[in-house]
Amino acid sequence: MTIQEIPTPYYIVYEEKLRRNLALINSVEREAGVNIIMAFKANALWRTFPIMREYNRDFTASSLNELMLGVEELGGEAHVYCPVYTEAAIGEFLSRATHITFNSLGQWEKYGRRALAAGVSPGLRVNPQCSVIETDIYNPALPGSRFGVTAGQLEAAGFPEGLEGFHFHALCESSSHDLAKVLEAFEAQFGKYLPSLKWVNFGGGHLMTREGYDTDHLISVLKGFRARYPWLGVVLEPGSAFTWRTGDLVTSVLDVVENQGVKTAVIDASFACHMPDCLEMPYKPAITESVPEAPGLPVYRLGGNSCLSGDYVGDWAFARPLEPGDRLTLEDMNHYTTVKTNMFNGIQHPSIVLCRAGGECEYLRRFDYLDFKNRMS
Repeated sequence: MTIQEIPTPYYIVYEEKLRRNLALINSVEREAGVNIIMAFKANALWRTFPIMREYNRDFTASSLNELMLGVEELGGEAHVYCPVYTEAAIGEFLSRATHITFNSLGQWEKYGRRALAAGVSPGLRVNPQCSVIETDIYNPALPGSRFGVTAGQLEAAGFPEGLEGFHFHALCESSSHDLAKVLEAFEAQFGKYLPSLKWVNFGGGHLMTREGYDTDHLISVLKGFRARYPWLGVVLEPGSAFTWRTGDLVTSVLDVVENQGVKTAVIDASFACHMPDCLEMPYKPAITESVPEAPGLPVYRLGGNSCLSGDYVGDWAFARPLEPGDRLTLEDMNHYTTVKTNMFNGIQHPSIVLCRAGGECEYLRRFDYLDFKNRMS
């Protein structure tokens, strides 16, 4: 099956691009002497995991469902962090995890000893209160954040006996220089506790596969930390980096409407349902078929096929007027996309396609009415 034969809408993942990212991540991992694991929150397309397993089986999960999927489909070290664990679920977490991070001293007091008894390495999320993220919705270091224990809180309570790791997460699609800034704050505030630990998790947001990212500087920062604390295992858990620019969403124009001088191309997909990060972040994805704006060129918004008034993003210019049936490729729609989709309005969910390195394409999943019905009661 070729790309041209696949009816829209569909997400497509390219094996060759995925392997390129995985190889780069592995090279950083080897040179820096750290463990870089995949965050499920950005990518849970488990039918692509046979490719992933060739490079790394370790992962981090933010829920019991993600943990179970990782154990079944990757099978490596299982790192877990949740803002809150419940009495009903903690036993299930501890029966599968290799490392578990607690968000608060209260959660540590409640479950830390149980983790040690179960042979699971326990950690505590700390908040270095160093903000390098511009978009508030993705910034865990905002004043009043519910994430992590501050240095002042830990000083007042005392270092928890039996604790084996620290976890901090303050980045989002960030640079190695952002990491260096956060790391400086982390060491200044929590460095005195590091001799008592076995590992430190630097969290996610390390976008090392982005074009222009300074991987040499990242390796230097990581090596420097390891030289200062050679007894500590260092873990990074990026999400976007694994699947950055490895897949697209291909849609078709269904209609073109114009109101008060604004032309909107209505597509057979939805930003609200199938690209929610475009509205949350917000950001405007690149479209392969678009061109730079210039005088005289037609300009369009894209409107989703839902009844939400705000289900649109724009504007893009094209070399010629758009017509129903034209295909548009919205780029870089693999990370933080399929994991966030929903079935609002009962709109047909895009199929998921894998394009092999040799060019042959295969369906990973096609959705139908029962997928919608079975999600409802």
